Order: sequence, then C-alpha cells, then structure tokens
Amino acid sequence: MLKRHRITVIIPAYNEAGRIGGVLSRIPDFVDEVIVVDDGSSDSTSEVAEAYGARVIRLERNQGKGAAMKAGVDNSSGDIIVFMDADGQHRPEEILKLVEPIVNDEADFVIGARRIEAQGKRPLHRRLSNIITTRLLRLKLKTHVYDTQSGFRAIRREFMPEIETKRYEVETEVLIKAVRKGARVREVPVSMIYGVETGHFRLEDVFRFLWALLRF
Repeated sequence: MLKRHRITVIIPAYNEAGRIGGVLSRIPDFVDEVIVVDDGSSDSTSEVAEAYGARVIRLERNQGKGAAMKAGVDNSSGDIIVFMDADGQHRPEEILKLVEPIVNDEADFVIGARRIEAQGKRPLHRRLSNIITTRLLRLKLKTHVYDTQSGFRAIRREFMPEIETKRYEVETEVLIKAVRKGARVREVPVSMIYGVETGHFRLEDVFRFLWALLRF
C-alpha cells in the first residue's frame, strides 16, 4: 500500500517461463497484489509465477494481450492498476514513477514513456507502427501524448474502462476511453530493455489498431 492506496500489478504472460521469475522477484514491496494472467501458455509460466507468489489466472487458450488484461482487471482489487509486460523489458523498480503522480492526485492515467534512444533499438516494424499509431492518436485525442503504445502504465480504477479488444490494440482502446472519461494523462520517462521482446506483435496488429481508432 502506498499512502493508503491499494496497488495491483497485472502482468499478461504467454510462454514466459524463462523470464517471468526475474520480473516478479523485483516487484516493489509497496505493491499489494500481483496478478499474472497466463494467456494459454504451453510452458510452465503459471507454475513459475505461482512459485514467486503471484496470483495466477489461467486462460484455457491464447486469446491476446487485451483479453489477458481484461481478465486481470476483472479479478483485481487495487484502486490503482499497473500494467507491465512479462518479458523483462520493463523495470519493476520504476513502478513507483507510474503510481506517484496518481497517489499525489496529479494524474489519473500515467504512461511510462520510452526514451528516444531506447526507441531506436526497437525492431524497425515496431518503430514504424509506433510512429504511425502515436501521430494518429494525437490527432484523434487532440492532445500530445509522446508514447501512446507503451504497455507500462498505471490507471486509477475509476477511469479504467471496460476492455473490448483482445490483442495489442488494447493500448489504444484504453487510452481513448480513459481520456473520454476525463482522465488526466501524464507521461513519465522510463528505461526499456530491448532485445528481450518475444515477438508476439504482428503486422496485422497495425490494422487492428486502425480499426480500434475508428471504432472508439
């Protein structure tokens, strides 16, 4: 608990048995609840997560990041929800950066913005898709958000929308809906570790984003 706020960390995971333990071992002590949503893994992701003390929700088949996030939210109890990836590219020690602006009533939705130099280390297709999606979202929201697609984010529960999409377009859906609910959005710089991404993102996810942009 941090200043009387209950903190839940939700980690969608798919075949991350080799990495999830390293992530969970570094979750800060002030976090009250850690939920790992095993999105139909064929390895021992669930068993490893349980061994590190996380609450595990298992989906019978792989459905996508959005579906995993929804399952996590539906089973969470925190009044501040933090999302982060299971592959080790986010630094758990920086969770404090995300939740502090909310705890201090300076924001309702905080995005961990990746640094320019770190962005340059990303695979080319990920960099291009991020540039396209970010610019289009800025136009739609009529506000400047530097890194709209970062999966490392925290949100006050009352601004957490009902998730409808199932894959990577979920980042877009949640941001659009939260802004429409009146959430104060803030970005904080975070470190990223590239070269560890597991490659679940596919080209078709760009088209899913475009559909989400029109739909919401």
